[in-house]
Amino acid sequence: MPNTDSTRRFGDRVADYVRYRPDYPPALMAWLRDEHGVSPNWLVADIGAGTGISANMFLDAGHEVVAVEPNAPMRAAAVRWLGGNPRFRAIDGTAEATTLGGASVDLVSAAQAFHWFDADAVRSEWSRILRPDGLAAVYWNSRTLTGSSFLEGFEQLLRDYGTDYAQVAERYEGDAEMRRWFGAGFRGMTSFPYRQRLDFDTLRGRLLSSSYAPRAGHPQHEPMLAALRRLFDATEHDGIVDFDYRTRIYVGSVAA
Repeated sequence: MPNTDSTRRFGDRVADYVRYRPDYPPALMAWLRDEHGVSPNWLVADIGAGTGISANMFLDAGHEVVAVEPNAPMRAAAVRWLGGNPRFRAIDGTAEATTLGGASVDLVSAAQAFHWFDADAVRSEWSRILRPDGLAAVYWNSRTLTGSSFLEGFEQLLRDYGTDYAQVAERYEGDAEMRRWFGAGFRGMTSFPYRQRLDFDTLRGRLLSSSYAPRAGHPQHEPMLAALRRLFDATEHDGIVDFDYRTRIYVGSVAA
């Protein structure tokens, strides 16, 4: 059965997550800086930080980052990768109970994780930990579902073989829902195109990094990989397929 506890859900696929999950387009950081005044002296709480992909983006921009992650294997992977940076630390906490002090951070970052949170509880917690002029940035890579034979075939593969793909896909919020969540504090939203160019091995790893992809030993695992091979062979160009996304971001202040 799929693991429905979001704090443990990815614990058995950390290595694939580290190697094959996409990062985020540079335009995202530029937009935060130019449109919302997010500067390197802002302390960032990266909530649901996972293996550190989003934390690394903020470190590269000069920020101090505290990564809040309840999944021990994922948190350990982030520490192995980023722990040598003096501007990085990782703590065991959840989006709804971060353990951070009140009015202690300038920016809450939630990358690829908001759909797992209790939306009402995080509003209260983020309001508590943000400084009076602080902001929250909620963003994720939204996989493009149509536009090429590969993209459409990959979507069908997930629907055919994913353990609980449909339920997870339905958890993502839309623009209207995010506007409502921020309420009067909503400051803006935008999106950017992003692409991974994958050979078969990296495509396989990208698939297996998903929590709804059946693992080895599951009766759907081998049939899923055989279907992936057929899809790749039918759609690759020069040994590569284009795995396309829209990176969506929403920014605002948060009131309890």
